[in-house]
Amino acid sequence: MRVLYFDIDTLRADHLGCYGYHRNTSPNIDRIAEEGIRFDNCYASDTPCLPSRSASFTGRFGIHTGVINHGGEDADPKKEGISRSFRQSPDAAHWPAVFKEAGYNTVSISPFAERHSAWWFYNGFKEMYNPGKGGQETADEIMVYADKWLNENAENDNWFLHINVWDPHTPYRVPLEYGNPFENEPLAEWHTEDVLKRNYNGYGPHSPRDLGWNGTADGFGKYPRIPKEIKTMADYKKWIDGYDTGIKYADDAFGKIIKILDEKGVLDDTVIIISSDHGESQGELGVYGDHQTADNIVARIPYIVRWPGLKTKKVFNSLFYQADLMATILELAGLRIPKLWDGKSFAENIKNSIDKGRDYLVVSQGAWICQRSVVFGDWILMRTYDTGLKPYPEIMLYNIKEDFHLLNDVAAKYPEVVKEGLALLEEWHTEMMQSSNYNVDPMWNVIREGGPFHTRNNLNGYIERLRNSDREVYAELLEKNKGMPIEKIRSGKYEFIK
Repeated sequence: MRVLYFDIDTLRADHLGCYGYHRNTSPNIDRIAEEGIRFDNCYASDTPCLPSRSASFTGRFGIHTGVINHGGEDADPKKEGISRSFRQSPDAAHWPAVFKEAGYNTVSISPFAERHSAWWFYNGFKEMYNPGKGGQETADEIMVYADKWLNENAENDNWFLHINVWDPHTPYRVPLEYGNPFENEPLAEWHTEDVLKRNYNGYGPHSPRDLGWNGTADGFGKYPRIPKEIKTMADYKKWIDGYDTGIKYADDAFGKIIKILDEKGVLDDTVIIISSDHGESQGELGVYGDHQTADNIVARIPYIVRWPGLKTKKVFNSLFYQADLMATILELAGLRIPKLWDGKSFAENIKNSIDKGRDYLVVSQGAWICQRSVVFGDWILMRTYDTGLKPYPEIMLYNIKEDFHLLNDVAAKYPEVVKEGLALLEEWHTEMMQSSNYNVDPMWNVIREGGPFHTRNNLNGYIERLRNSDREVYAELLEKNKGMPIEKIRSGKYEFIK
């Protein structure tokens, strides 16, 4: 068996044609989706990049591995402890390691490990190729390695190949000579001028006046596909065109890979998996071009599988963690699932076209904000512990069936739904801590360290930035709340928070 895992960083599902997007960003991916299975409600348990790939490749949630942040103690996995033998316990084997022990040649082409000093990521890979730019690579630079490896090895049997491209990730840097494939195509209708005005008059890292802000003032100013700020709908179109062009560029690379497999005569015998580490906010909750929240925009990811000979439903709508689908892949391949995994296999349901997954999901974010959310029924309830310098209350509730882009917080309107969501969150937390080898929830540790890595120690600098950009009223608010959750103020000088 041959397995290709095409891993596109920062790819939100609803910007792919096969997930209903109106722009033709992904013709090659769409082709594979048409031939295979599409999971419409797959979520990364932990975001953003480092926590997400930690959870998906280890099969374990961040609350168990300890990896929920991009810096500090909780950017590294917890030690195994007394059960550690000469080698890591097979009960905690990583996803590629299970393929390796079954005799597969396991290969990764990715800058991920170096980008985050996440050297554990190489666990289970026999061959590792790092282009060396720490995630600033364009797809053509990744393809230098992928093209060579596939042309030399595609016809061999029993390989697992991970190819990781980063083009949809800011800063949008597809070469200018590629042009703008979407120059004459309209935007999605949800992001209106009123939405932009509200966000522009607000605050927070990666809000329209603070694009790319991470303790510095320059942001993404030197990249020609990115506006200095998003003040007008024309600015927003330039911004979204940049993101979508990154997706199209990644899709072109995927098309080249498919062509090689076809020319080598192995395409029809290769399992193909397409997914991402997280999505990307593009105006939702006031954030543009980053992945700072635990919600259905950032945590929901595409997951597409084309499995030769597997006859089943084309689309599954049930709730799955990405780690669940990693476990499902192992079972479909006839391989074992390590005992310590939080991910559960739903292979029997998939094979029998039974659209049944998890009853609810809990998704977490600890790098830009300290937040956990529960997805259940038509709802997402978001609980914020440290806002990451954003204007969020402690509890938010959205009906994601009717309000996918999170425009109307209805927590005050539906107290019983809030109560239900909080009960599920508490149920999950109790279960996770009871099955943990550690007596401290890493989320509380991040808070004790001073909050999420990307905004830690930046409070005073951001307050100064607000004052220097005629946002004194928000500087006062942030100074008062110090990044802790705020209660909604429906009148007076904080009118925008509504």
